[in-house]
Amino acid sequence: MRILIVEDEIHLAEALSQILRKNNYTVDIAYDGTTGLDNALSGIYDLILLDIMLPNMDGISVLKHIRSENILTPVILLTAKGEIADKVKGLDSGADDYLPKPFATEELLARIRAASRRMGEIVSDTTMKYGDIELNTATLKLTCGSKEIKLILKESQLLELLIMRKTSVTSKEIVIEKLWGFDSDAEHNNVEVYISFLRKKLAFLNSSVVINTVRGVGYTLEARNNV
Repeated sequence: MRILIVEDEIHLAEALSQILRKNNYTVDIAYDGTTGLDNALSGIYDLILLDIMLPNMDGISVLKHIRSENILTPVILLTAKGEIADKVKGLDSGADDYLPKPFATEELLARIRAASRRMGEIVSDTTMKYGDIELNTATLKLTCGSKEIKLILKESQLLELLIMRKTSVTSKEIVIEKLWGFDSDAEHNNVEVYISFLRKKLAFLNSSVVINTVRGVGYTLEARNNV
């Protein structure tokens, strides 16, 4: 899951980034509203943490612009403003949730999980299911029946992306943007390597789930013989 933090308080943004990365999220940071909007409009993020008081463009304006472009990425507003009127304005502008500063780490993580569930991406707080496999995105463990194997982080993120997109074709470009970021130097062969790793681990588990290659386009996930 890839999260965009739009926060001009550098120390807070870095602290949030470290917390989220420790919980196996991929994170990008923007320190002003204009940069945050540019990143958000890329469509590569699964969730956005957005401060209201930002330089260049305030968070509410960023949020309205995002929604005007029909980008439905969940947005959690982070702000020192705690008045009811501010909450109502943020929610009416298209925010999914509102978290006044200061806040507890546990509450932030719970709000992120809740926002993800509302998008229908996560089966439980940390578990995703497809066919006969179950992926725990917190422990990075992949289970099929009584067999279990540990994934590395990029493998888990790639499988999570494929599960979320299910039978839709996922291009290598989408994988790179989601896992490494749109300004990354990662190339198509990086994606091919991790696809190969995942296929071997699914085979080890004797899973009916396979990763199909759509030549020249990308990959799809398929659960064969799935009752």
